[in-house]
Amino acid sequence: MHDEDAPVEQFSPEEYAFLRYVRFGTLPERVRPGEMVEVVATDRPQEVPDQALDAAHWGETGRYL
Repeated sequence: MHDEDAPVEQFSPEEYAFLRYVRFGTLPERVRPGEMVEVVATDRPQEVPDQALDAAHWGETGRYL
């Protein structure tokens, strides 16, 4: 139910800042460039072949026959 005749509240930037603080709290300290770590891309995991799920191929214990 949307009342189109209802007045729309207008907030000042200070009020918006206060509402943001109330909702989210304070932000953590900014990470300094010296504290940042380099991201190292890794290889994608190998896909499991369909044959790996075949009990006749691997045996009941999961070992290759």
